Amino acid sequence: MTLLDRGRDHALAVFRIIVGFLFVCHGLQKVFGVLGSKGAVPLTSWPAGPAGLIELIGGLLIMLGLWTRVAALISSGAMAYAYFVVHQPRGLLPIENGGELAAAYSWVFLLLAFTGPGAWALDRVIAARKGQPAELATA
Repeated sequence: MTLLDRGRDHALAVFRIIVGFLFVCHGLQKVFGVLGSKGAVPLTSWPAGPAGLIELIGGLLIMLGLWTRVAALISSGAMAYAYFVVHQPRGLLPIENGGELAAAYSWVFLLLAFTGPGAWALDRVIAARKGQPAELATA
C-alpha cells in the first residue's frame, strides 16, 4: 500500500467537503439572493427554484457526509438536467454553451455516489453509534 493509497479516504473527505461547500454557495445565491447574486429566485420558478434547493440541501448533506451517496446522485442528476436543458441548446460543447460547471458538478457528484464520502462523514459516526461497520454506513 502506497502513501497515496493510505491517504485516499482523507483526500476523498476533503474533496467532498470542498465540493459540497461550493455547491451550497450556489444554492445560497439562488434561494437567498446572497454572495453576489442579483436576487433570489422564487422557489416555484422552474427549474431554478428546485435547483437552488437541491444545491443548498444536497450540498449541505454532501459536505457533512450525511446520506452522501443519495444526495450526490440527486445532485448529479440535477446538474445533468441543467446541462442538457439549459446549457446544451446554446451550443454543442460545454465551453461554447457556458455549461462547464454544470457538467463538472454532474460528473463529480456521480463519482461521489460511487465512492462514498470517505473519512469524517456523519454517516460513519451514526453507524459507529449503532455498532455497525463503517462499510455499511457508506454502502
